This record gives sequence, C-alpha cells and structure tokens, in this order.
Amino acid sequence: MVNNFFMWFIIFWVFVLLFFMSVGGFFMFRKFLKVLPKEDGKSKLDWQNHYVDNSRHLWTEDSKAFLDQLVSPVPSAFRDIAKHSIAARIGQVALEANANEVTREHCIEGYILATPRRDYRSLTSFLEKEQIDYSAYKHLLN
Repeated sequence: MVNNFFMWFIIFWVFVLLFFMSVGGFFMFRKFLKVLPKEDGKSKLDWQNHYVDNSRHLWTEDSKAFLDQLVSPVPSAFRDIAKHSIAARIGQVALEANANEVTREHCIEGYILATPRRDYRSLTSFLEKEQIDYSAYKHLLN
C-alpha cells in the first residue's frame, strides 16, 4: 500500500516537473530567438535598445505617464518587458516621423504596432474602456 502510493507520488512529480521545464524551455527558446542576429547583423533586442536609447530625449512626462497607462493591463510580472518593447516601438514611430517629442498619437500608433495580432481584441476593449480615441489608427488593426 505505502509502496504503491509512493510510486504514484513520484510519477506525479515527474510529470509536474516535466511540464514546468517544458514551459520554461519554451520561453527561454523565444528569448533566444530574439537575440539571434537578423540579416542586418542586429537582433530584435538590439533594435529595441537602439530605439529606446535614441528616443529617450523625446519623452515628456505626459508621454511617460500615458505609456504607464497603456501598459497597465499587462500582468505586473511582464510589465517591464512589455513597457520596454512598446517604448521601443513608440520611439521608432517618433524617430521616423522626425518628431520633436513623443506625443499621445505616437504612443497610440506605437502601442498598436507593438501589440501582437492575437491581442487586438483586448487592446481595443482597453482603449475603449479608457476612452482613448484610436479611430485614426483602425487601419493598423486589419
């Protein structure tokens, strides 16, 4: 009886540990793919850091507060990473527009462009709940 229970206990924990290692491996592999250099010699993370660093002087207190509002629905464990990637995309939009500062319009456009397609439904519901007008950027959601 005790040996049988102990055997099932060990088998249960083997599957639990395999599951957790698989999930962790999946996220580590995704991170590894972001670090691999592309055709231009820079990785996705290199480009994100480039846009964040080069647009740092364009951010105002209002745009920083708006960015914090935009990333508020992201779970706190992932919020810093999401904020960095969204800020990079917003910085890219502002730099490509040769703007003097990051505006709310740059933030909305960069937020939409940085969000994966699978999350567009939650993105639009969040923007509508916060009463943020994104009508000028609906073409980006298609």
